[in-house]
Amino acid sequence: MIGIDLFSGAGGMSLGAEMAGLKTKLAVDFDASAFATYAHNHPDTFVLQADVQNLLDISVPFASKDIVVYGGPPCQGFSTSNQRTRSAENDKNWLYRSFINFVKKIRPGWVIFENVRGILETEGGMFAEQVEADIRALGYDTKKGLLNAADFGVPQVRSRFFLIARLGAHAPELPTPRGAPFVTVDEAFADLPELTNGASVSRLPYKSAATSAYARLMRGSASESENNLVSRNSDYVISRYPYIPQGGNWADIPEELMTNYQDRSRCHTGIYRRLRPDAPSS
Repeated sequence: MIGIDLFSGAGGMSLGAEMAGLKTKLAVDFDASAFATYAHNHPDTFVLQADVQNLLDISVPFASKDIVVYGGPPCQGFSTSNQRTRSAENDKNWLYRSFINFVKKIRPGWVIFENVRGILETEGGMFAEQVEADIRALGYDTKKGLLNAADFGVPQVRSRFFLIARLGAHAPELPTPRGAPFVTVDEAFADLPELTNGASVSRLPYKSAATSAYARLMRGSASESENNLVSRNSDYVISRYPYIPQGGNWADIPEELMTNYQDRSRCHTGIYRRLRPDAPSS
């Protein structure tokens, strides 16, 4: 199977697709940094820095039934952390149309559409419903739902909306959680170097032997870890950290320490209550 990654970013979906046995032959993203990162990490993929909408004249030298088109159009306008332009007025929220138009042009055998869970809530779920309706109108059967990365061995609660479509045949159900206990942050981080504010040395030796199966999997045979870089946070940002308990978030920080966070009051009752069901209603 041949993969085409639209709105590819740095290549996260391509990496997952390749781990599942696909060969990503074409990746497209408009952002220069994403393009450069993808091209560096995927030298065997033809990478374009382009607007997806401008690819409708492209000719793909593969049988359509053997192609899987996957991607996640810009999600900032759907994100629950965005309470300013999270509506139909945000032009970026309509970029999914470029994804649909490309599918209409290529008519691949399979389609995988990904986005943040907020797409199910923005404008009452209108965008998610329209994506599915548009794909089904092209002759695809679809299955959709939320997948939480923590259910599949990732030490992070991270829910994403996925839609799988298959041309002319029944689409498969989304994968079900593996049922294993969540990997904790301690299991993931316990052996990593201890870092200070503004740390600027990328490669450092591990602090200790791997203490979990996850840590052993991540480090493999390496004796050093990479990317130990820390942005230098201001003192007022660091002063907030002690107020965040296990499982907490920014909403646990006292109001007087968040005066520069303009969206706090608007986000509090929506995001905080959803993440923490026991939170007060006002």
